[in-house]
Amino acid sequence: MKTDTRSTSPPRDDPLVRGLGWASALLGVPQVVALAGFVRALGLDATSRRRSATTAVGVRELAAAAGLLCRPHSAWLWARVGGDLMDLTMLTRALRNHRGSGFGRTAAATAAVTAITATDVYAAVTRTRRSTPVELTAATTVTRSPEEVHGLWSDLERLPDFMAHLDEVRVTGPRTSHWRASAPFGKTVEWDAETTEDVVGRLIAWHSVDGADIDNSGEVRFAPAPGGQGTEIKVTLRYDLPGGALGKAAARYFGEEPHQQLDDDLRRFKQIVETGEVVRSEGAPGGKRARGEFPQRPARPLTEDELKEVLT
Repeated sequence: MKTDTRSTSPPRDDPLVRGLGWASALLGVPQVVALAGFVRALGLDATSRRRSATTAVGVRELAAAAGLLCRPHSAWLWARVGGDLMDLTMLTRALRNHRGSGFGRTAAATAAVTAITATDVYAAVTRTRRSTPVELTAATTVTRSPEEVHGLWSDLERLPDFMAHLDEVRVTGPRTSHWRASAPFGKTVEWDAETTEDVVGRLIAWHSVDGADIDNSGEVRFAPAPGGQGTEIKVTLRYDLPGGALGKAAARYFGEEPHQQLDDDLRRFKQIVETGEVVRSEGAPGGKRARGEFPQRPARPLTEDELKEVLT
């Protein structure tokens, strides 16, 4: 994979970056000048080891503050993310070994650092103009003919029924459409697409046009399954992932695994083709609406009320 390496400096007046800079300063000062009290405020014993670790964290926060406030660059944001993960590791270990007194404060600190980490990851990914080309593939077999399966997939406005991160697809012309999708960290992206190939029972291919929030392309191939047992479907998606390799790793850390998402989408498509609706089972990933559109229970079709809720 090749990575675009354009400038990664956010604007000096970026309110989120400046806010994180001041947050680093406010966190760093007490960890350096009043470290024993800071450690106790977290509900921990102020051992020499913890005081040393707290001082190191405070110095790191002050360095990040200086960088973000004086010379903003995405590298400082990623440094905050790395530091957050170290802090979470230390706090999690402290929770596991906690002796009881001050446990609530330690748990609250862990929750706060988790929220801060999510904010830092969002800022780092969205302020990094580096992108990594990604190609995803997935396949499944359904018990319908290639012509039937092609007909269902070519109905673009029904794609959000089974593709969890698609919010809307609107046909705008004979070969054009407008797409809106949920992206990692609560973002929404939109693009216009053009169908480049459409061969009944064999292939559908498309690519985004100029001005897309995320450049992407893909194809779906249909082939008769061996022994006349339905249709083999192979999906290939290509897109530029914002944030480069670090953004990809961060998205995976927070549960945004693209390969798993595509596999889940095909599983739901297979259910719609073969049963007419999405079948639920305990433990499978959630869908849209905070990953809750496809909550899971022992396998059964959706009730009429649940189906209406999904489709509205």
